[in-house]
Amino acid sequence: MSDKWLEWAKRIQALSQSGLSFSNDVYDRERYEELRSISTEIMQEYTGLEMKKIKDLFTNEEGYQTPKVDVRGVVFKDNKILMVKEKIDDKWSLPGGFCDIGLSPGENIVKEIKEEAGYDASPVKLLAVLDLKKHPHPPQPYHYYKIFIQCRVTGGEGESGVETKGIGFFEEEHLPELSVGRNTESQIKMLFEFLRDPRKQTVFD
Repeated sequence: MSDKWLEWAKRIQALSQSGLSFSNDVYDRERYEELRSISTEIMQEYTGLEMKKIKDLFTNEEGYQTPKVDVRGVVFKDNKILMVKEKIDDKWSLPGGFCDIGLSPGENIVKEIKEEAGYDASPVKLLAVLDLKKHPHPPQPYHYYKIFIQCRVTGGEGESGVETKGIGFFEEEHLPELSVGRNTESQIKMLFEFLRDPRKQTVFD
């Protein structure tokens, strides 16, 4: 229940954005603007973030509100998993990030692995599609789906990118400090199940 306020704020924001996208009635638009303002006030009250930053997060969105998509690459080598050290928090995550418009999930993860870890890669298998709010991630202002795609290295040399400051392969029982906004320990351990059982079916939710 401690994060219920965040769910309310996100829901109010989503409803107001959808209303602003489809309504032409001036009075209805005023009401939707007020609802969006209420959602930003809730966020500001409970997070302590500057109102301008919260408004920028919410008001830059257009169209019908849908979950954002985050794609993560899963690369195994010698029973270890590839991870990159994030500059933003000095913690470790699977290479990946938001899906870019115009690229498929597979094309996105190939790009992310190259940019963050230096390797050329090829997608092999969709392992999981997870709803962030059903897993122990810290509270986020948006609703995310996380796509985990197993890939194989086809070339390149391991090297850090613009957003990363280290790369490494880690055993399941010796994971580094994780960037839990991006991936959790339980998710990483779930991914190792695919290494042990290549016939394991895709996980969702």
